[in-house]
Amino acid sequence: MIQLDGICKTFRVARRKSGFSQAAKALVKRTHEEIHALDNISFSVNDGEMVGYIGPNGAGKSTTIKIMCGVLTPDSGACVIDGRTPWKDRIAHVQHIGVVFGQRSQLWWDVPVCDSFDLIRDIYRVDNAAYKRNLDELTELLNLSEILQTPTRTLSLGQRMRCEMAASLLHNPSMLFLDEPTIGLDAVSKIAVRQFIKRLNRERGTTVILTTHDMQDIEALTERILLIGKGRILLDGSLEQLKTRASAQKTLVIAYAGDAPALSRGMALAESREGRMVITLDPAVCPVSDAIARIAAQTEVTDVSVAGISAEEMVAALYQEYEI
Repeated sequence: MIQLDGICKTFRVARRKSGFSQAAKALVKRTHEEIHALDNISFSVNDGEMVGYIGPNGAGKSTTIKIMCGVLTPDSGACVIDGRTPWKDRIAHVQHIGVVFGQRSQLWWDVPVCDSFDLIRDIYRVDNAAYKRNLDELTELLNLSEILQTPTRTLSLGQRMRCEMAASLLHNPSMLFLDEPTIGLDAVSKIAVRQFIKRLNRERGTTVILTTHDMQDIEALTERILLIGKGRILLDGSLEQLKTRASAQKTLVIAYAGDAPALSRGMALAESREGRMVITLDPAVCPVSDAIARIAAQTEVTDVSVAGISAEEMVAALYQEYEI
């Protein structure tokens, strides 16, 4: 279990204006600014959960991940993960976690991927039998057999990210921290990574914390969302709960044969062309089932689809609500 209680972290950053004269002045006296990256962050994550940790750039997502990994020490507060404090029990802690940073690599650039895997095996002191078993399974699941002998620097981004994922799991961790794991990937690679993460959680019960700006990742993988902004946790709930909070409005796309139906109270026409209508609907005024029944009573409905607010629209609405 992951438990954070009152975590705070401040960074002291040097600032100066552009120009040679300002650079010369900075050699004598520097101006610093304190950045409050995390402000009293508290949340808990149960074993086996898949949690989406979202927020704008600079909100504090990566800082939180680094504290949970033991890379950073907070100014105050407590973080206990399976009975360990990450920055105090770092050697023991890293044996149980896997980390993937989308913009950083843990693979050695000029050697074949298999050599990097062997080095990681030695670092984590994985016995040969367990290492071979894990490597064979990950090679099959992530389709790595054709690239294991290839130097990392020659791999495509999608290939490298699949190797990064495997490298983080060679020691069979119980928790996986993913910081922008699909950044820059093509559609095929994204789907492959998402399917693998879902299978990992389902079959091994691996706890997953995912930070990303790709809301399709969030919709595909997570059931619970943590929204962070300006270093504070703003919301904690399921994806559907947050969508409902942002907007309960539904969208109906109706294909019909015959005359265009008249709309009832609670329905508004968003788009119309011959044989097709897009209707926005307030379920509190007119339930979806009633709306479809009223339309079907007036014309022959050949197709209908119902959609709520998208994840992107939800996030945009929440950012606007909290002014982040």
